Amino acid sequence: MKVLKSYQVILTGVFFMLLTAGSMFGQNFKMDNSSEIIVEGTSNIHDWEMKATSKQGGATITTEDGKLTGISKLQVSIPAESLESGKGGMDKNAYKALNTNKHKNIEFKLDEVKKIEANGSNSYKVNGLATLKISGVSKQVPVEFTAKLNGNKLEINGEESLNMTNYKIDPPTAMFGTITTGEEVTIKFKSTFSK
Repeated sequence: MKVLKSYQVILTGVFFMLLTAGSMFGQNFKMDNSSEIIVEGTSNIHDWEMKATSKQGGATITTEDGKLTGISKLQVSIPAESLESGKGGMDKNAYKALNTNKHKNIEFKLDEVKKIEANGSNSYKVNGLATLKISGVSKQVPVEFTAKLNGNKLEINGEESLNMTNYKIDPPTAMFGTITTGEEVTIKFKSTFSK
């Protein structure tokens, strides 16, 4: 009789765990074409920006009671030559600096989430570490971004600054070196992912 009761307790516990775990399974999202990724920089003449016209990526998250509890995967890949400024000469100089003949893609991969903090209705501030690969050079960098859940949509918004020389990139020049760009660039992203 005691053995039977023990089995009933165990079965009840397993059943309860299965019910509650349903909301904690990983949910997969794919990056939408409407996502925006912009690289901004400076030069001795004027500021500049390049927009990624092609990108792909995916995210896997866990939620509990409709709230974001974890991000187990967040990856984005951008063909380097899909970055466009609207000025052909500048684009060519940028591709040369990025050595796109050998290194076709710029890649981002979230390695670790250190903190997820509620930041308003369905909005969360996320801190973690990611690997960014540019021109064949990979560096682990700290990242901070906002994640928003809206039904079957996940929005990831933020911006990060980096020094091009850390990735062995010589800042592009033009007009026989009379136009020079600054080493620092800012990557701004407003990415939407759908189930």
